Amino acid sequence: MTAPLVALVAGEPSGDLLGAALMRALKRETGGQLRFAGVGGDAMAEEGLDSLFPLADLAVMGLVEVVPSIPRVLRRLAQTARALRALRPAALVTIDAQAFSRRLAARLRGAPFPVIHYVAPTVWAWRPGRAAKLAAVVDRVLLLFPFEPPYWQQVGLDAVYVGHPAAAASFDPAAVAQRRARLLAGGRGPLLALLPGSRAGEVRRHLPLFRQVAEALARQRPGLRAVIPTLPALAGGIAREAGGWSLAVAVDDGQRHLAMAAADVALAVSGTVSLDLAAAATPHVVAYRAHPLTAAIVRRLVKVAFASPVNLVAGREAVPEFCQERCRAPLLTAALAELLDDAARVAWQRRAMADVVAALKPAGASPSTLAARAVLELVRRPCQAPPPA
Repeated sequence: MTAPLVALVAGEPSGDLLGAALMRALKRETGGQLRFAGVGGDAMAEEGLDSLFPLADLAVMGLVEVVPSIPRVLRRLAQTARALRALRPAALVTIDAQAFSRRLAARLRGAPFPVIHYVAPTVWAWRPGRAAKLAAVVDRVLLLFPFEPPYWQQVGLDAVYVGHPAAAASFDPAAVAQRRARLLAGGRGPLLALLPGSRAGEVRRHLPLFRQVAEALARQRPGLRAVIPTLPALAGGIAREAGGWSLAVAVDDGQRHLAMAAADVALAVSGTVSLDLAAAATPHVVAYRAHPLTAAIVRRLVKVAFASPVNLVAGREAVPEFCQERCRAPLLTAALAELLDDAARVAWQRRAMADVVAALKPAGASPSTLAARAVLELVRRPCQAPPPA
């Protein structure tokens, strides 16, 4: 018999990494007896996905910033829906990229295969009405955070908590030490990791600011070196920009997580990378700048006190946050200097991050394994008549 076909659609780099981990777990759980199709990036390609088109065509973020990309995204939406209807996979997994994923699921309403959405929209933070909209077009949602199930149960959607993949990360101390020695190139350090974002627009907004911070810290600490752990698609452009900086900078696109773990401190945009740094036990500061109009709209809608997922799970500011008007070089430089100078502050932050990582680790199996089992359960379930469109 032909191996079942599972379609996966990721719309941004973080989703590509999640999709790749899910594909590996699906292959483990089935002994490799699966085929894949859909949309993804480099990580999913390494696991065997031949993407319908480049992931970069969908990787846009923000309310105002996305406007110029709307025609292209709509063309890709129609293309993806047509391809999936023709392929008739055993299941479709949409990964994050909330607006694109929900619209794709809506276009496929009534198709003869289940639709599973991986990474729920943050209805607990803003726009709770999105829960009912997603429930109307997908069959199951896979959740990263332990506090999320009630938000989905109240709209009647089959929700499975699988845990956050950052909680499954592990680091070989010898490999971290080797990476640190290579990045310091014989110097004493300290080593500063800079993470300006996984999308080209984020990098454009944040890299000049991060340069100011790194150069200010280097003036205070002449031995300081920086590393920018990034994605292959962004590495070339970042390396060209960093070539003119007044301190030594390595652009690392091969062992991102080892570079994060090797750093003494990090400056990162808000997002999943904050949880990656928490898993690596790397003290860090969070910064974020959006288009002013986007920020004004979000402030009217948001219901939570923090931007960093580490702080959201902790319920307090375990990691310093500097967003919008407060996202300025002097403030960021001072916050990082405090972490470099205050061992007690570092120890406190590490304890808080360890508690967050423990809270995101489900019992019994890794998050990607639990996600794969939740997908395969629907793949193997006898086909039922789809609800009316």
